[in-house]
Amino acid sequence: MEEMTGSSTEEKNNTPSRNFIEQEIDKDLRDGVYTTVHTRFPPEPNGFLHIGHAKSILLNSGIAKEYGGKFNMRFDDTNPTKEKSEFMDSIIRDVKWLGADYEDRLFHASDYFDQMYENAIKLIKKGKAYVSTLSADEMREYRGTLTEPGKDDPDRNRSMEDNLRMFEEMKSGEVPDGGMTLRAKIDMKSPNINMRDPIIYRVAHMTHARTGDKWCIYPMYDFAHPIEDAIEGITHSLCTLEFEDHRPLYDWVVKECGYVNPPRQIEFAKMYLTNVVTGKRYIKKLVEQGIVDGWDDPRLVTIAALRRRGFTPESIRMFVELCGISKSQSSAEYAMLEYCIREDLKPKAKRMMAVLNPVKLIIDNYPENQTEMLEIENNKEVSEMGMRQIPFGRELYIERDDFMEEPPKKYFRLFPGNEVRLMNAYFVTCTGCVKDAEGNITEVHCTYDPQTKSGSGFEGRKVKGTIHWVSAKEAVNAEVRLYENIIDEEKGVYNEDGSLNLNPDSITVIHDAKLEPALGKAAAYDKFQFVRNGYFCVDCKDSEENRPVFNRIVSLKSSFVLPKQ
Repeated sequence: MEEMTGSSTEEKNNTPSRNFIEQEIDKDLRDGVYTTVHTRFPPEPNGFLHIGHAKSILLNSGIAKEYGGKFNMRFDDTNPTKEKSEFMDSIIRDVKWLGADYEDRLFHASDYFDQMYENAIKLIKKGKAYVSTLSADEMREYRGTLTEPGKDDPDRNRSMEDNLRMFEEMKSGEVPDGGMTLRAKIDMKSPNINMRDPIIYRVAHMTHARTGDKWCIYPMYDFAHPIEDAIEGITHSLCTLEFEDHRPLYDWVVKECGYVNPPRQIEFAKMYLTNVVTGKRYIKKLVEQGIVDGWDDPRLVTIAALRRRGFTPESIRMFVELCGISKSQSSAEYAMLEYCIREDLKPKAKRMMAVLNPVKLIIDNYPENQTEMLEIENNKEVSEMGMRQIPFGRELYIERDDFMEEPPKKYFRLFPGNEVRLMNAYFVTCTGCVKDAEGNITEVHCTYDPQTKSGSGFEGRKVKGTIHWVSAKEAVNAEVRLYENIIDEEKGVYNEDGSLNLNPDSITVIHDAKLEPALGKAAAYDKFQFVRNGYFCVDCKDSEENRPVFNRIVSLKSSFVLPKQ
């Protein structure tokens, strides 16, 4: 699990440093507490996974792989009111895409509903659980506060026989939703509120996606989760710090239910990312209000959205590794995630020519009907990626901001009288431009020097500017989408009323970009570097055959500096 330690520092004996979870597992194995390592990832299928979940997926699967153990994928489907098959399908795609191999170990909390019910009966018979008739408001009143102990439920000392009978009434459908609950009998004066007789079963007359109408009572997460772990033989239940205060209840459940060699819960810090939206409630609102086009909108940081935008599993793994594993809460910059995808794509992506804001460039002294094929390296830094040929002719497209009639100082691109190199082609000298009735530039004119062809060995005069281009005759028209943070970073994530501070300029759609011909046949998820414009990915949702839509993954410039190790 070296890649998950968050540090490349090595001890004097050249052994890589180990994070605190690995240290705890090492100790458990040395002490004989466990003979193997078995982990799990247990999401609730009530939304799409986000970048924070990637940390848990990679940590749990990585730990299992490191120790030669097992890794389970398990859906916590104990709340049928919020769960959808759409979410289950998306979660499976995300976990597999990240490379977390659970083989044939896919489970559901609902697989164990019978055992959970039997455990509830066992607790009632032991005098460790009772049926409560308190309403939700009364329950809150009796629970107490962080500074005041709770009060005993009036039903707390009901007889075992009555509790069994009433729990059966709950199970048989005789009790309306909210009419009764089953509570663990622990300690209403505990300083840990989670131990103040928590609810372990509730009534919910809902059809479950997998069990149908068999059940109208459903276990609470804090009761179900430790039982699921124990049944599956999980050794180390790795979860985020929010569950640290729930650990005594986790341990109480497995002990009182009689599980031998129970799993051990270990908590780690969540991964927070600055100025992004990760809360399912907020994402759901953005989706329902049509502000984004789904849970996989490329402006979001759900795993599906990152995949659609063009991020790779390797880049997310690198990001999680750089963030590290600790018990201290901290936030990572979004720029770090961008750094990771740049580093991953730099040696992988072909460098293609695309003009996003085109204006026509006409080479007046180039033969009118001639097209020549120029040979270009696919990636100058990786010779193994080979060469390709692109067409060159009299009429080209260049970026509109690569020409100015009256340029400022140190502007080295095209302006009347200036000479630049057309990338991988010839030197051209600007002779002027043509405007329409409104004064907009419609054409830029120039002449070329045929002796200056790239690769010809020309060693004459030097030019300071190089611009990219696309042959007008063969250019592919494409839609290109440029993304910015969906949150207005200047104002912070939330308004005073709790709503999101949305950036009105989070997406710019270019409908008529001009691309070199090979890009017209690109398939979904294909990734390229558009010279001088950034890294782009073919959109998997809106692209059509021979009409790809490109999402900008990230620009070429980075403000992020990798911290020294």
